[in-house]
This record gives sequence, structure tokens and C-alpha cells, in this order.
Amino acid sequence: MVMQMVNAGGMPAVVDGQRTADEDNPRGYFEFERVKALRTDKAWLDNAVGKVVKVVHILLQELPDDRDYRVLFLERNLDEVVESQRKMLVRLGKPGAGLPPDRMKAAFLAQLRGVDSMLAARPRVRVLRLQHQNVVMAPATAAAAINAFLGGGLDELAMVAAVDQTLYRNRR
Repeated sequence: MVMQMVNAGGMPAVVDGQRTADEDNPRGYFEFERVKALRTDKAWLDNAVGKVVKVVHILLQELPDDRDYRVLFLERNLDEVVESQRKMLVRLGKPGAGLPPDRMKAAFLAQLRGVDSMLAARPRVRVLRLQHQNVVMAPATAAAAINAFLGGGLDELAMVAAVDQTLYRNRR
């Protein structure tokens, strides 16, 4: 959702279209497959300057220290995340679907603590934390904050229009 907002606002997105829209994400994933190999493949980063790229939390630590980053960190209620992940894993027939919700939540919490520590120790990484529910329910406020954080110049009305509240389906 935030990727779509920033892109609609006028910042190009680094995407490859390999992961197409589906039942879990009917508007698509706005992802770049090479991000998953960030540990070993950083060659694409130079072409991403000035663009928005989706990097999952656990891979942020793989970003090289030789440049500045602005990270839009979307935080979501972990019970919602676990439910969403469970539904997706069930639909895909993946074995992780049977993992007890409390264990999945504990794993996410441990990962997030590690990411928080890493981000705090990296002076060239600026972070704007956004609450998922607030972005969905008050997209104009979120768009203004994102635009200011990214230096201004984005079309905030277009950013707001990119938010589809009907896709917030695993509310707690």
C-alpha cells in the first residue's frame, strides 16, 4: 500500500511484475525479485537511487553502509500480520500454515527487535515509522508525513487515492 502511495505520488518504483496480483493482494505486490538476494546481489542498488523499493524488514540489514537511505517502516498489529500470513500459507498449501499463532508472533517480534537495534545503529538510515491502521484510516495525514519525509514534491492527493480501505481485511 505504501509503495503504491509513493509511486502514485510521483516517485518511480523499482518493480519487476514477477509476483502478480492474487487473492491475498488483489492490487499486486510492487516487488522486485532481486531484493530477496540482497545479501549477495547489490548491483541493482545504483539504479534504484531516487526510487522507492520494497525491502522486507529482515533484509534491511543487508543494505550496504556506503549510502544514505530513507526507510518507510510500516508497522502493523502482529495479530493481523499472523492472521494474514496464515491465510496466505493455507491458500498456497505451505507447511508453515500449521505453526501456532503465538509462535509465529514471537518469531516476528524477535525479528523486529533485531531490526530496531540495527536501524538505531546505522546513522545513514533515516526511518519514518507508520502505523498500518493509521495509513488506511487517515491516508491524507500519512501522505503528508511521507511527502515531507521524502523531501516534498509528491502529489499527496494521488497518494491518498491509492489507498483502498476495502483491502484492510484482517482487522483486530
